[in-house]
Amino acid sequence: MNATLRSFRDFFCSLQLTVWLLILSMILVFVATLDQVNLGIWAVQAKYFRSFAVLWQIPDSNVSIPVFPGGYFIGGLLLINLVAAHIYRFSLTWKKSGIQLAHAGLILLLLGELFTGLMSKESFLRLDTGETKHYSESFSENELVLIDHSDPKTDLVVAIPEGAVADKKSIQHKDLPFRVDVKEYYPNSNLQRVGPFAGPRPVATQGFGTGLVILPEKMTYKPNERNIPSAYIEIVAPEGSQGVWLASQMLQQPQTFQYAGKTWEIAFRQVRTYKPFALTLLKFSHDKYPGTEIPKNFSSRVRVKSDDGKEDREVLIFMNNPLRHGGYTFYQAGFDNNDTTTVLQVVRNPSWLLPYIACVMMGFGLCIQFGITLAGFIRKRSAANAAAARA
Repeated sequence: MNATLRSFRDFFCSLQLTVWLLILSMILVFVATLDQVNLGIWAVQAKYFRSFAVLWQIPDSNVSIPVFPGGYFIGGLLLINLVAAHIYRFSLTWKKSGIQLAHAGLILLLLGELFTGLMSKESFLRLDTGETKHYSESFSENELVLIDHSDPKTDLVVAIPEGAVADKKSIQHKDLPFRVDVKEYYPNSNLQRVGPFAGPRPVATQGFGTGLVILPEKMTYKPNERNIPSAYIEIVAPEGSQGVWLASQMLQQPQTFQYAGKTWEIAFRQVRTYKPFALTLLKFSHDKYPGTEIPKNFSSRVRVKSDDGKEDREVLIFMNNPLRHGGYTFYQAGFDNNDTTTVLQVVRNPSWLLPYIACVMMGFGLCIQFGITLAGFIRKRSAANAAAARA
């Protein structure tokens, strides 16, 4: 190995690199914790931990520059550092088997976090008592949907991601007989009814929007609040414009229109994840300590029924006792509507077992290393006592 490769290898094996990476990790966690007040938990995770660099946007511009290494960069380097040190610095001996096992567990823990960041998906399922749903909804991602209801057996759903709507361009999808032109888009908004006299006039020419205007709102990052996107959408067919529609999550009732003999629905909604089974809320319980309003327990009794009819059972979900089914985990997360609605957090994480395996490996490794060290100490002490007795 030449000198250049050796210095390259020594850099990645060095303990100094480990210490610097740990210091950078602590700074990253500290700053992210402080910024959580401004951005909320989801934006902080994306900005600081699930990125290669923390970006800072230059005021009054759309230019962002990297100002600090992100979680993927620090974690990736730490992973390389551990693997390199494991290969080149630690010899495979019985006396160091515990340390090697603990390091292997730490490497697996880092890989588990990487896989979790790349593959895990979180959403929520809101169910009223007696209601059945096949899908959960995203916390923060939205989509503009156009649904063809003309077929009595199935619906044709064309979902346009919010990012494409935000670009405010013309969208032509192969399943749509018309073009979708985004006239205006607001990431967070409210709606106001139009008055008979002065004030802003409606932009929409069709649907509920003919009596409403959009009021832009500042983006919110509070964990208990959501951004409500709205947009003005023009439907343009080969024959010409079919009108401008107001699409917003503030609208509770569906808006439909006719084109070429078919009925289409247009809506702005949270991204849905459909599942091959359905959950029905049978009963939600909100138990309190006697004589107080202090919550004691929340629980949801649900029926799980697969689409193929092979499974139909009742399950009780409560705190620290989630339902694991079909690769999803359903946690009791909240409630609403005077204890008649339950809110379940839905997590799909294919690598959820890795942190447990890693912790077991590190625990065993430390115990083994402690046992080896203790046995060596006892042997040395016994030998010293025997030598003292012979003298």
